[in-house]
Amino acid sequence: MDDGRAMPGWVKRAIVWFWLGGLAVFYLVGVVRALSTLLVVLLVSLFVAFALEPAVNRMEHRGIRRGIGTAFAFAAVAAVAAGFFAVVGSALASETTYLIDKTPTYIDDAENWLNDTFGLDVEFDTLREEFIEGGGAQDLFSRFADDVVNVGTTVVSTLFHLFTVALFTFYLLAEGPKLRRLTWARLSPRRALLATVIWDLAMNRTGGYIYSRTVLALISAVVHWIAFILLDVPSPVALAIWVGVVSQFIPAIGAYVAGVLPVLVSLLHEPRTGLFVLIVIVVYQQLENYLLSPRVTAHTMEIHAALAFGSVIAGTALMGIVGAFLALPVAATAQAFITTWLDQRPRPGESAEPEAGHPADS
Repeated sequence: MDDGRAMPGWVKRAIVWFWLGGLAVFYLVGVVRALSTLLVVLLVSLFVAFALEPAVNRMEHRGIRRGIGTAFAFAAVAAVAAGFFAVVGSALASETTYLIDKTPTYIDDAENWLNDTFGLDVEFDTLREEFIEGGGAQDLFSRFADDVVNVGTTVVSTLFHLFTVALFTFYLLAEGPKLRRLTWARLSPRRALLATVIWDLAMNRTGGYIYSRTVLALISAVVHWIAFILLDVPSPVALAIWVGVVSQFIPAIGAYVAGVLPVLVSLLHEPRTGLFVLIVIVVYQQLENYLLSPRVTAHTMEIHAALAFGSVIAGTALMGIVGAFLALPVAATAQAFITTWLDQRPRPGESAEPEAGHPADS
């Protein structure tokens, strides 16, 4: 029954705004999903620029033009990456060839061991034929012929993304100061100061992350290289570089991923050596966690261990492997900014306004 009371106007407006807001959120979610790849590329480019900017700034202070300094930085990164993949790739190719050549012997040894130990009468003739001349060893690549197109597409897509990241990073490095001056000039002095603080913190923390990881990677590579030589492990240089780089630049699980390859390579040549290699990797990891890492990262990546672990999990859940790589610099920047903001809040009776001048003028 109608009691004569009309719906209040604010209720009607709230309903309209509710549905308009829902439609706007739905549309924005679709836009973000459509542009997710571009957003990830931009985010990666930004943090690569953070990592390289200190080096470019130092070259600029020494009189080198910023564009040329950026090109030098890119050339150095490309040379290091190419050297890493060349050395490790050569070792992998050599060990793969060795494995294929030795597989028939391994099959014979496994067959004899099972028969002698357990009194069995097993034969691996079919499996052995897969790896003898004229058998499966010669057809390994042909079996994956159907996947060649997919692999090629993945490689092309990866190269395109790397080129896009390099292009955006180059622009952010070469034109970064000019871009920031134009942006900061449109902000109020307080907001420009806040943006400058955030930018500097992100650059310092990301640069500190790369610096600390590089130092730890060099130490790890040298220690494992010496250990691998003493243990007579094949390809000691390549495997040591692999352990040093992967253990430091893959968050959370890098040490475990890095240890798999040298242990497998050692087991192929001498099982007992593989056990010693595993012991060396585990012992060094403990020494690094409790002795080396805290000292190296004390002034570069001041971040709580629990926060670091949680940020890696969150980054992986949000953006996969890219999020895992970016998680620690982002968490360190956020922690440093919050700490700085809390330390510099105006006390009662103090002025909240910054000193005269504008960050864009510096």
